[in-house]
Amino acid sequence: MNRIKAYKQFACLLMALVFTQLRAVAQLNNEAAVQQLLKLLSGRMHLSVQQYSGTNLVNEQQFKQNQLQSNGANWQLKIQTTKVSGAPEAIDVTASFMLENGSATSTAVSASFDFSHWSRDNYVLVPASIYNGNRYPAIGYGYNPPYPTEMYYNPKVPLTISNNPRLAIEKGKTSRIELQSTSTATPAMCFYSPSAKKGFIVLTGQQTAFGNNGLSIAENATQDSCNFSITAPAMRKQAAGFGDYHASGDKAPDWKSGDALNLSFRVYVFQANSIPDLLTKFMTIRKAFTGPNHPRNQLPMSKELELARAICSNNFITVPAGSYYTPENGKDFQLGWVSGMINTYPMLAMNNEKERNRVVAELDFVMDKLQGKSGYFYGGITAKGEIRSEEMNAAYPEIQTMVRKNGDVLLWLMKHLMLFKAQGYGHMIKPAWENGARKLAAAFTQTWKRDGEFGQFIAPETGKIAIYNSTAGAIVPAGLAIASAYFKQPEWLAVAKASANFYYNRDVVKQGLTGGACGDISMDSDSETAFGFMESLMALYYYTGDKSWLSKAEVQAALCASWTISYDPVFPANSQIGQLKCNMAGAVWASIQNKHAAPGVCTSSADYLFKLFRATGNSLYADLIRDIQHAGAEAVNVPPHHITTNNLPGSSMERIQPSDAEGKGSIGNFINTRNSWTETDGMLMALELPGIYLQTDKKKLYVFDHITAKLVKQDANGVVLELKNETIHDAQVSIFAESSAAAIKPLGYNNFIKWPKANVKAGETIKVKIGKKNQLSPLPVS
Repeated sequence: MNRIKAYKQFACLLMALVFTQLRAVAQLNNEAAVQQLLKLLSGRMHLSVQQYSGTNLVNEQQFKQNQLQSNGANWQLKIQTTKVSGAPEAIDVTASFMLENGSATSTAVSASFDFSHWSRDNYVLVPASIYNGNRYPAIGYGYNPPYPTEMYYNPKVPLTISNNPRLAIEKGKTSRIELQSTSTATPAMCFYSPSAKKGFIVLTGQQTAFGNNGLSIAENATQDSCNFSITAPAMRKQAAGFGDYHASGDKAPDWKSGDALNLSFRVYVFQANSIPDLLTKFMTIRKAFTGPNHPRNQLPMSKELELARAICSNNFITVPAGSYYTPENGKDFQLGWVSGMINTYPMLAMNNEKERNRVVAELDFVMDKLQGKSGYFYGGITAKGEIRSEEMNAAYPEIQTMVRKNGDVLLWLMKHLMLFKAQGYGHMIKPAWENGARKLAAAFTQTWKRDGEFGQFIAPETGKIAIYNSTAGAIVPAGLAIASAYFKQPEWLAVAKASANFYYNRDVVKQGLTGGACGDISMDSDSETAFGFMESLMALYYYTGDKSWLSKAEVQAALCASWTISYDPVFPANSQIGQLKCNMAGAVWASIQNKHAAPGVCTSSADYLFKLFRATGNSLYADLIRDIQHAGAEAVNVPPHHITTNNLPGSSMERIQPSDAEGKGSIGNFINTRNSWTETDGMLMALELPGIYLQTDKKKLYVFDHITAKLVKQDANGVVLELKNETIHDAQVSIFAESSAAAIKPLGYNNFIKWPKANVKAGETIKVKIGKKNQLSPLPVS
């Protein structure tokens, strides 16, 4: 009996050994698929357990097989890989960590990707945080650092950023970037290798049960190897702020026997011949891991327009400087950038005599008080009439202004002139307005011919570039293209094309970034130049019909997407956003210095994304602008059911904060104030984006507004749509219907005034018929 018992025990041990070996073999087979993919980039994945003292790593042990012993604790690892349907270049990975027995204090787990044969020439991207590795000279310690004297009037000044996380610009120096998943628009790390002609992207989720994930990139001193890591939870020594750093407060959890955690991610290694290839690949897959987001229909565009217009109308003032709609919370005037002479456009579009006359008064004021001798405009003026300077150094005391603001002036002034004519009020256009536009277009042309760029800051008296070498003039080609057609000046179109090609090749193709347009940053990468350059590329497509501009616009749209939140972040449950259950996919990050997202594109409807969707048929562009519009609506203060700013009904402000850049207490909380530009954005999106887009012959229907719609009938007499408004607000929904043949023609700037509108009351379902000539008629609901 003892012998039989011994045999049974031996058999059990043997079986356990066999199962252990089989499990190890299966694990190796699972892991082999990932390692084989990474091998294409001389990469290798390893998984580890990390022990911390505070935020200092004191011990890291890698799993060699599926088990690990550390400080008396036994760990088990299971790796599960899955092929991604339709994407042979991608693999889904779930690493399951379990503490079988024992305990582990202050411990995190990590999935790392080690790349040998690394080069500092590789382009590194973390969406909305790191562009080209942020491998540029950095200045200052804090928000909006002043430029040193040597940067002024220096054509050779390098692209210079604020004190942000970055890879070392110096050779022979190690560097480490530590981020939290919520410091990105998409939790992802990417790079492009020019030598291997391949791209790498790893996507993960925001968090596990232990909190937000960490993303880190570490480069060795010889800069020939680099490590990309996902850590659960994030374990940063310092958290990056607005050009500075503070203690992160990150804490690794204590594990007890039986505790487990799944860390999931998706790895891509793919053929790429350029930075644009990486960008366009990223756009197509940025939601692939986190899945579709869920925009809420709660504030119809027409209601947002009504509320924001009321605020703007009540903020028209007459002061010693002149008469204008205040673009800020005070009475001083700021031109361009954050609404000055932009918020006039939706007021002019009202086609209302009172507001039209006010717009006339503001245009008179701008032309009279703000244009310098060179043709460039000053950026602002106090209510008392004192010109405001925007960049100044003791060695160069002359007043300087943002090139971006002057780009805004040219674009929006031309749009105003065209809208006056489209509405039948061309006779109200004053020679001074047209002369002001001519002088500005001529000034940009002269600067281009002299300097081969537009610069970042310029002196309006002399026309000389004060600060060179950014993409701050990204929107200028759009203004020049419109002005060229309006004034019949072909030279301006030539400069528009040449400058757009210059910025595209120097900044987008070679560096994978655009930057320097925000008035409170250095030359940091920012979303405003990315979207502004989209405006220029689509303007050139419209005025030339050349599809090469469309191709460039598709790359630029991918860069824009990298700034836009692609999923619905989880906010603290007790935060304002958490309590309101806002879905913030579509919020647009500001810049690598100003680490927050905002409700909209500063300052634009981003209708060029709709134009790109219409021209290409690619719904990713429609999805992007719909997300932006819906995130914008989530931030609007609509008492009593949706309190955000605690300010005026219809007000909004520029902070949607998923990160701890401003401290943990700021996460998910709005600020009790308002920003005119975000309200202007809401008005512009309500005007320049259709509520519904329909291609009648292809039955292609896309809904941007906060309603649902479906095509219920189509015959020789037209199309019948059923519209349902599930919000608590009445909606007036604009409908843009056309044939696919008509969609081939590029879309201009005033089409929105022709779109018919359907009135759908709160909670109502209606049917409307769209006739052959795009006339709209209501039908009874059966």
